[in-house]
Amino acid sequence: MSNITAKSALISVFSKEGLAPIVKKMNALGITIYSTGGTEKFIKDLGIDVVPVEDVTSYPSILGGRVKTLHPKVFGGILNRRGHKGDEAQLAEFDIPQIDIVIVDLYPFEKTVASDAAEQDIIEKIDIGGISLIRAGAKNYKDTLCVGTVKDYSKLLEVLESGNGTTSLDQRKEFAATCFNVSSHYDSAIYNYFAGNSEGKALKISEQHVMPLRYGENPHQRGWFYGDFDEMFIKHHGKALSYNNLLDVDAAVNLMSEFVNDAPTFGVFKHNNACGVAQRATIHQAYVDALAGDPVSAFGGVLISNVEIDAATAQEIHKLFCEVVIAPSFASDALEILKGKKNRIMLELVEGALSRKRDTNKLEVRASLNGYLVQDPNLKTDQKEDLNTATKLAPTAGQIEDLLFASKLCKHTKSNTIVLAKNKQLCASGTGQTSRVDALNQAIHKAQSFKFDLKGAVMASDAFFPFPDCVEIADNAGVTAIIQPGGSIKDELSIDYCNKNNIAMVFTGTRHFKH
Repeated sequence: MSNITAKSALISVFSKEGLAPIVKKMNALGITIYSTGGTEKFIKDLGIDVVPVEDVTSYPSILGGRVKTLHPKVFGGILNRRGHKGDEAQLAEFDIPQIDIVIVDLYPFEKTVASDAAEQDIIEKIDIGGISLIRAGAKNYKDTLCVGTVKDYSKLLEVLESGNGTTSLDQRKEFAATCFNVSSHYDSAIYNYFAGNSEGKALKISEQHVMPLRYGENPHQRGWFYGDFDEMFIKHHGKALSYNNLLDVDAAVNLMSEFVNDAPTFGVFKHNNACGVAQRATIHQAYVDALAGDPVSAFGGVLISNVEIDAATAQEIHKLFCEVVIAPSFASDALEILKGKKNRIMLELVEGALSRKRDTNKLEVRASLNGYLVQDPNLKTDQKEDLNTATKLAPTAGQIEDLLFASKLCKHTKSNTIVLAKNKQLCASGTGQTSRVDALNQAIHKAQSFKFDLKGAVMASDAFFPFPDCVEIADNAGVTAIIQPGGSIKDELSIDYCNKNNIAMVFTGTRHFKH
């Protein structure tokens, strides 16, 4: 049957928010309501008649409420096929009521896990009856309308009001699709909880938030962002974000998460790599010096600050064409200045967003071949205590600060990479080259083209040097201290060169490839 006028409904929900208008409308339409437990009490308290499920099943709620609706009379009422003579005969034989509408809202399993509740509390929030009702109602969408989430209560009310209790096949199928989305997401969350970080864990990713993008990496490709964007940002101004914007925003946030509690730090990003970074006493000076790192690449880039952007900084930024500006906050006058370009995207970081991005240990996933590559995120940041001086000459305190600064940038730059820094300013980096020598030469050429004096600069490498050629080239350019993972069978060649030429070199023991 295409159109079905509801005469009965089973309601068993966790959240009662928004349920009252539905129940009242059903009562006005003469729809018989079946319910149990807290939902039954809620309906009775509204002064509306409700038939306890126990009256249908002749069986009480048992095992502390674990078993309430799991009964053939309940599921027979949901799963029977209208117009099927065998089904209709069995409904009559076993006195099974026809159930036209099923409304369920599941126990909040994910919220309970996120609250760090005790394991037993988490286990008790695994819904059994509810998920079964959803699957049954959605499966039989040709004859039953099933609502599987509190988010669809208002939609159901609209359907009841517009059709006076009559629903179409298309409407029921649409609700069914949502129900199976609810059930699959719920099961994925439960599986991921039980599987933990086990080696043989299957890949189960379910994201309920989706943001369609103008297009993908290129105009002929479709694109979407799956995730809760509003959990990270408050968007104040500008056009819709693109696929490429989001890649650069992610790169910017990842790097700036390394500087959450540091002095004012500013970064300029282009094509997922930092082209300018500086740390200074004021954010204005940090921006000026970050831009100096590569004012050419900064055109059309993504900018990020680790502190509030003030009016003076905003005035400087306003001179530059840039796609996105990100900061923990904007002074009111700064915000008005930056809104002067209608398409410029202004993103305020939600409180704790930088730390949350870094500390939330989600798997990194990328499509590869006919499947996916998955890994833990690189949450290791090189610290002073990690450094092992490999040369006779130890770095000074100032050099150590620059080395750690450069190492953070190197970690977030495409491999092979070399980063040259001085006085907590990115002089230049060589990014994504097929050899480390090429990366170094690129960085030196770029730094010199923007008139940086590399005498006294430091160098960071994402991986070890297999030969001493890089340290020699760096020495000739003016570099006086080097940070690298170490671990090559020919480390001694690089160490020997540094010892002969008064260069300090430290090993971290940690490689930071980023392909």
